[in-house]
Amino acid sequence: MSTQYAPPQVSGRDHTTDADVTIVCPRKGWVALNLQDLWHYRELLYFLVWRNIKVRYKQTLLGASWALIQPLATMVVFSVFFGKLAKVPSDGVPYPLFAYCGLLPWQLFSYAMTESSNSVVSNQQLITKVYFPRLVVPVSAVISGLVDFAISFSLLLVMMPFYGVMPTARILVLPLFILFAIATALAIGLWLSALNVEYRDVRYTIPFLTQFWLLITPVAYPSSLVPAKWRPLMGLNPIAGVVEGFRWALLGNRNGSGALMMVSVVIVIALLFGGIAYFRRMESTFADLV
Repeated sequence: MSTQYAPPQVSGRDHTTDADVTIVCPRKGWVALNLQDLWHYRELLYFLVWRNIKVRYKQTLLGASWALIQPLATMVVFSVFFGKLAKVPSDGVPYPLFAYCGLLPWQLFSYAMTESSNSVVSNQQLITKVYFPRLVVPVSAVISGLVDFAISFSLLLVMMPFYGVMPTARILVLPLFILFAIATALAIGLWLSALNVEYRDVRYTIPFLTQFWLLITPVAYPSSLVPAKWRPLMGLNPIAGVVEGFRWALLGNRNGSGALMMVSVVIVIALLFGGIAYFRRMESTFADLV
């Protein structure tokens, strides 16, 4: 009998000691999502998020400055090669601002997806010792990426008035697109983290997947380069809707990317609920395989 899997619990009475006994058994097949378990274990979620943040910047020379250096350096490279040399259009917005606004949700997505994909394997010592909802692990990895996002977002608030672009009332819906980015990263991360436990070569595909994904996402170029009738197909790439949503909320894009974003929303919802169900089904085997 193992105590390292998710209950159900079957209670009874031990007649030899006249004491209540709780028997913990692994679930079989498809199980209920039981998302309320995340609330019951919210303190563990908080401490895992805090640990992830401290480990990320422990014994680093520049510390949290890396959250600014990475998107800033990428923006400079994009501005030189795509903005100056290739003359890629930027929908009437100064190209550095256009690129940086696209890089913000991309950096949040790529970091959160990578960390959540490796989270179960990275926490194998914790998983094999005590029971808790395994869903807490990838969720904490995704949430910890918000710290880097907040730091890098502060630079955007400086760049916008510098380039003469002021936010409008659309910025009020920006939290929804941040939530959209988190949901996208978690949706992909849940599938990959569960697969990574069983097939360890999954982690080797993640860097390649991230690089390829960046190329097919309208970060360095606008979605308006794609003919309007084909643009909704870009929404099959869920992070494309996130990037377009950020530019719509912050820069006032008027390219009519609503169909693209709606397709992305549907894809993310399907991936997220499918990922949660698959993760919950496989979590009873994590302690044996990790």
